[in-house]
Amino acid sequence: MQLRQLEYLVALARERHFVRAAAACYVSQPSLSAAIRRLEHELGVPIVRRGRRYEGLTPEGEVVLAWAHRILAERDSLRQELSALRDGLTGTLRLGVVPTALPAASLLTTPFCERHPQARVSIESLSSAEITHGLAEFELDAAMTYLDDDSALRRLPLYEERYMLLTPVDGPLAGVGKASWAQAAALPLCLLNSRMRNRRIIDECFAADGATATPAVESDTVAGLYAHLPGGRWSSVISHAWLHMFGVPEGMRVVPLEGPAHGPRVGLVTGPDDPPSVLAGALLAVAREAGVREALDELLRTYLDGHEH
Repeated sequence: MQLRQLEYLVALARERHFVRAAAACYVSQPSLSAAIRRLEHELGVPIVRRGRRYEGLTPEGEVVLAWAHRILAERDSLRQELSALRDGLTGTLRLGVVPTALPAASLLTTPFCERHPQARVSIESLSSAEITHGLAEFELDAAMTYLDDDSALRRLPLYEERYMLLTPVDGPLAGVGKASWAQAAALPLCLLNSRMRNRRIIDECFAADGATATPAVESDTVAGLYAHLPGGRWSSVISHAWLHMFGVPEGMRVVPLEGPAHGPRVGLVTGPDDPPSVLAGALLAVAREAGVREALDELLRTYLDGHEH
């Protein structure tokens, strides 16, 4: 069994077409097909369902594919570790981030790049489900995502979401020190859409106060939400982590919402490989020293104190 055969299998599973897989591997289609047939012969199991066209993998093929991802990831980790010993850490860290954590991602990626100037970072905005898949398939080295208690992956908590009301300084809640979720629900709102986990969480907070939010504007990105806030028409419920990137628009203020002090945890997660890849391990080391929670809490205090004074 050769690593190239495993590369061909991974490409075929990804492309779901023999010709496209061969092109992705820079070989002819007959060469790729012959290599996979040799792999089947060596392992003694059928891997590919064959008909007039590619029809997917057999159950045995799915097992082989999972091992192929793991073996190729270990190969890449070996290369990275040897390269790090020789030249310092190189390669590209593949980081998945849920959209609501993107504004805080630079608190990790900036010190990572400062510590490892020859390494690069590739960030993808992904849903929680896409992140779980990407880590399991070794398509990601690490991810910033919500920490579910039932996750078996390696996890490092970074911060807990704290929900604040962003509202015009001259709006209906001008001058109040705190607001209830019911009061917030009565305002003209701009919120993330219901497909976003953050929105589902804050909807639960509204419901716990006997209210339902009916936003006039919804967005599937934090940037899209913030784009509507200047001008003094809309209010929004935000995670305090968003202040790191977007701050408080002119003419608006941050108001604490009555209720739980903290929302769900956001953390750094790495894949099933043990130990983690060299790049993932390096990011974990940076994250342990980055003080993300403290930095975000201090930023929030700055905005709150600034209003009070």
